[in-house]
Amino acid sequence: MLDRYMNFFFSFGFGVILMWLTESSEAHVNYTAKPRVVLPPNYVKEIRPPSKKGSPVTVDFSIFVVDINSINVEDMDFRVDMFIHQRWLESRLEISDDIFEEGDDYVTLLPEFFDNLWQPDPYFLNSKIAGFGSPFIEQTSLLRHKTDKEKKNFHLKKTLKIATLTHKFTSVTLYKNKTVRYAARMHAIIACQMEFQLYPMDIQVCPIYIESFSSNNKKVKLRWSDSGVTLNPELKLLQYNLGQPLELEESDGYMPEKVGNFSRLTVYFRFERQIGHHLIQTFAPSSLVVMLSWFSFWLGLDAIPGRVTLLVTCMLTLVTMFTGLRADIPPVAYVKALDLWMAGCMVSVFAALAEFVVVKVLDVQYQYQVNKVPKTLPMTSLQGNGGPPKPARRQSLLSVAWTDDTTGVEKIMWREIDKVSRAVFPILFFVFVLLYWPILLMKSS
Repeated sequence: MLDRYMNFFFSFGFGVILMWLTESSEAHVNYTAKPRVVLPPNYVKEIRPPSKKGSPVTVDFSIFVVDINSINVEDMDFRVDMFIHQRWLESRLEISDDIFEEGDDYVTLLPEFFDNLWQPDPYFLNSKIAGFGSPFIEQTSLLRHKTDKEKKNFHLKKTLKIATLTHKFTSVTLYKNKTVRYAARMHAIIACQMEFQLYPMDIQVCPIYIESFSSNNKKVKLRWSDSGVTLNPELKLLQYNLGQPLELEESDGYMPEKVGNFSRLTVYFRFERQIGHHLIQTFAPSSLVVMLSWFSFWLGLDAIPGRVTLLVTCMLTLVTMFTGLRADIPPVAYVKALDLWMAGCMVSVFAALAEFVVVKVLDVQYQYQVNKVPKTLPMTSLQGNGGPPKPARRQSLLSVAWTDDTTGVEKIMWREIDKVSRAVFPILFFVFVLLYWPILLMKSS
């Protein structure tokens, strides 16, 4: 009886083990056979698809831009989130109709299929974080000699895998006509050589260069598809307007480090800075400060403390305002449009302060001449007037006071200068404004 139970359990256990091994073997066979559904036995993925003699394999390329953010003027780069689509013809595939669902002319395959297939190797030529293949080598050595802010930005950027166009969020679609369509969700930090001569009305033209890495233009040709580069209709930038339509370009660039001509695609993004923020935060307040300095011309010299305090406060306000604005852009060796505005406002306030010094000096001289007692009386004194004659005042260009020949009213030079300044200073500033804005708008357009 015991022998019978032992034989039963032995047979049952052996059957379970055999069934498990069979299912594992079938599962393994099915898994490894999946790529072989469309790949012939003699398929070599290192060899590009056959084409006409002397002609390269054409790869159609398109981009859907989901978002553009972090336009960093200090590091001169910007981040773009996008969907990448590549399409090419692989005539070596063996396609059976039974892999397509009824009514469909395409099938979406597992990502593992892409690893067994020939694939183009485009990459972003001007991406800031470089790498070789996947995974990428993170450039932690860039942290040397960086500030805390730069280190924080670097730690944010170094997590992005951006050098090539392969990513874990991918899909491979196969069509009945043997066209392969590869799609990937990407994010990239792209370097941009920015110019700030017209800041804060600058326009930055930032290209993205896409180039084949190892296959020259005789083997692979990149081409923009009909859709080209499209933007998310809900895309909005904080400080910029994105100029449209985008300019697309196809070219062959010679790469001396790779010794050859390589097919290259270029898309130019045009970032036009919005002026509204700077009108409210910069131009309007500084103009009001300049106008405030003109009130000093209406204060007499008996209000010296108030007049000096007003002008010095205006000057310090402008210096503080412009010092904060200059921290928003990197220090450059050339003059910016904002620098010219700063110079015009500060020169206007400084000139008002200098005018006060001049009129104060003239007032001191005037008081000295009025209170001066002459040592000798002139010979032309009148007889019988009951007192000493008044000294005759010399008419000279250097006189601080004179008598108007028409009205006979005494005019004091410092008061006349204040009267003239009330009109001259506003006129000169408005002339500066009328010259500044048309020229700036003309250059920015």
